Amino acid sequence: MTIGFYVSINENGDNEVLLTDEPTLEMNKLLYQNQGNGLQEEPSTEPPNSGIGLLIGKDLAYLKGTLGEPQRIDESLYGYQWYIYNTDYARYVQVGVENNKIVTVYAIGENVDVSPFKLGQPIEEIFNSHLIATNIDIEFKGNTYRFELNDTDLNIRPLIKLGDVYVQLHIDKFTGSLSSVRFLNDEILIKQRPYELVYSGELIGPAEPSEEMWNLIEEGTAKEILDITNIMRLRHNVKTLIWDEGTSEVAYGHSKDMSDSDDFSHTSKKFGSLSDRLEAANVDYKSASENIAANYTDGPAVAEGWLNSKGHRESLLNEEFTHLGVGVYQKYYTQNFIRKSDD
Repeated sequence: MTIGFYVSINENGDNEVLLTDEPTLEMNKLLYQNQGNGLQEEPSTEPPNSGIGLLIGKDLAYLKGTLGEPQRIDESLYGYQWYIYNTDYARYVQVGVENNKIVTVYAIGENVDVSPFKLGQPIEEIFNSHLIATNIDIEFKGNTYRFELNDTDLNIRPLIKLGDVYVQLHIDKFTGSLSSVRFLNDEILIKQRPYELVYSGELIGPAEPSEEMWNLIEEGTAKEILDITNIMRLRHNVKTLIWDEGTSEVAYGHSKDMSDSDDFSHTSKKFGSLSDRLEAANVDYKSASENIAANYTDGPAVAEGWLNSKGHRESLLNEEFTHLGVGVYQKYYTQNFIRKSDD
């Protein structure tokens, strides 16, 4: 995963560029104090007995009977379709459905039941009530896989096994609380490979999408990033952002340019700085800022990554901005925030 700089432009044309800060290890001592040698033990195998995690393994009819029809269906890189429930941001969930079965769920809406956890829950409570393992071993179709979590993983995105369900917790390191939860089955976890992996046998992964499928994945991911960004802003009492198509085209162009040129930077050798790109596209703005990232699993993962990086977080939660453009090209991601001149 790569999460780079952020850049801000104000109406005077001044630029400020900050390197992302390194993930904090300040909670390591607490984790080891609470867990003792538990970090080397198997995590709890008790499956969820309530909440959204119970959807894993159920069929599509059960999903629609429980949550109703989705507001949108997005494609993903990993073989499933995201059923998006975003009418009420407080109940926002993304449900991954493959071959009529639910294989993953991402939940960030504050009123979603993510038992046995709770969104906003202090990390100390999680470490006190669950064994957090450094290694997760999986046997799947005659192959063996071991995910090895480093200190940063343990502090900001620990992985817990509950029955046959794997739970990835996204921790907001600045508040020390649970930001969102992702439930997965074993196959999707292996395909996504969000942690260092050692394996024996066949390494399974996503099939290479066609160009048409990539376009659908990119469009859906951009919309998911808008939704999740707005949920994060509401959580911090900041007004939501309005989608701006012109700014989104600029953001997409920059993501594609970074991929084509293999140059991860805010300043394109071909198209210039953020201000150059916005002005070339005749985007009317008073101030602007940009977040970029590469090689994240998907939209939810990159949004959580930006939230946990000081400079990117400042842009994401900045109350000055009114509109957002998101551009995704394969695994390159760009957010362009702007304040409209007439606002």
